[in-house]
Amino acid sequence: MSLASQSITSLRSQLTNGDITPSDILDSLAQAIDTTNGNVGAYLTHDLESAKLEANTADLSKPLGGIPIAIKDNINVLGQPCTCASKFLAGGYTAPYDATVIAQLRSAGAIPFGRTNMDEFAMGSATESSALGQTTNPHDITRAPGGSSGGSAAAVAAHSAIAALGSDTGGSIRQPASHCGVVGLKPSYGRVSRYGLVAFSSSLDQIGPITQNVADSALLLNAISGHDPADSTSLQDNTPDFTEGLDRGVAGMKLGLPKEYFAEGIDPDVRKSVDASIAKLEAAGAELVEISLPHTDYAVATYYIIAPAEAASNLSRFDGVRYGNRAEQPEDILDLYRRSRAEGFGSEVKRRIILGTYVLSSGYYDAYYGRAQKVRTLIRQDFDNAYEQVDAILSPVSPSAAPLLGAHKDNPLQQYLADIYTISANLAGICGISVPCAPITSDTGTKLPVGLQILGPHMGEKKLLQIAYAAENT
Repeated sequence: MSLASQSITSLRSQLTNGDITPSDILDSLAQAIDTTNGNVGAYLTHDLESAKLEANTADLSKPLGGIPIAIKDNINVLGQPCTCASKFLAGGYTAPYDATVIAQLRSAGAIPFGRTNMDEFAMGSATESSALGQTTNPHDITRAPGGSSGGSAAAVAAHSAIAALGSDTGGSIRQPASHCGVVGLKPSYGRVSRYGLVAFSSSLDQIGPITQNVADSALLLNAISGHDPADSTSLQDNTPDFTEGLDRGVAGMKLGLPKEYFAEGIDPDVRKSVDASIAKLEAAGAELVEISLPHTDYAVATYYIIAPAEAASNLSRFDGVRYGNRAEQPEDILDLYRRSRAEGFGSEVKRRIILGTYVLSSGYYDAYYGRAQKVRTLIRQDFDNAYEQVDAILSPVSPSAAPLLGAHKDNPLQQYLADIYTISANLAGICGISVPCAPITSDTGTKLPVGLQILGPHMGEKKLLQIAYAAENT
């Protein structure tokens, strides 16, 4: 087995025993990238030379000492490009600082290695809105890997990354993890600093790990969690050791099955696979409880008011003046703004900026954005009420397996609706994880991954990971 295909736990054991070096792992990853990236396209760039310089001084006594971690291309890493998969930033912008999560990874001994592809500015669910290249699903290259963290999930699935960081605004870690057959964790809002993440929707964004197994996710969450004074939304909460007690099992736990998430619209094969994983948890001693999340029907509409509104505000900084794409020979400042943004942004980003600007405009703010915030509160209350009855909630991650490339190109609404099971967790600020179920078989005979989604209460990652570990190993 190549080093590139092994877990963090396995590699750490070999590193501390002196059987391998961090440079050996990097060499294996570089070879895997050369072999897979032509078909999969998970990486936009990688700098082996710089990574090896860090490897030479890696402190192997640290929890992640010597482990390379792939980074989604909307997280700033000092001296590396940060394009957000957009033409706007592809013209030479270089990150002038490390994001807090990158500083934390380095402090834990890890080596940031490679920039993974994504939907442009994290706006999409298939990694097809990237302006810099197509990423495909390693299990079937005619299909999408999911998004927006599709490059990170595809890299881990293709064994060209040991683990990766992604960001999740409405399912952008969990959904590609499900489609690619890996583990994807969205931490609670405030658990992980957002400082250095290029903002899409500031009240929804969270950085999290994409890994080969649950134990590796716990290791990475240990490294990147904690209060950060540079992020005003970062919570001052004691960070437990998420790796401790992973194998305690689920006996005596109550796991909720929301009736709204198991209604019509789920592919029958996906439903069968998810049900089989749920049955294993029940056999392991968990009690299944039917619950209701009554405002689920409003989640997609609420999300697609709040997220574009915040995106329109956040992306106003990309104006052609300070950094990024700059229109040539503008007639005046207004012409500079207009043409720089028109040339630099892709169609999906423009669509969301226009929608966000509309719902924030005079005369519509209260009717749309103000009302959406009230509905968001109701959705959060639904989860709060549910967690008075159960320890966690189970559901599919997506109503279907990975779609064919371009399946939603002419109908973005269908792509938006596919996020129905993941969006609410971001609106409520709770934690969630995707764990692989048994794969299903496509019409062409290809085995396609399916994910079980486990949702825990706010700051409930420790128990969430315990349940996920049981789902993975039962």
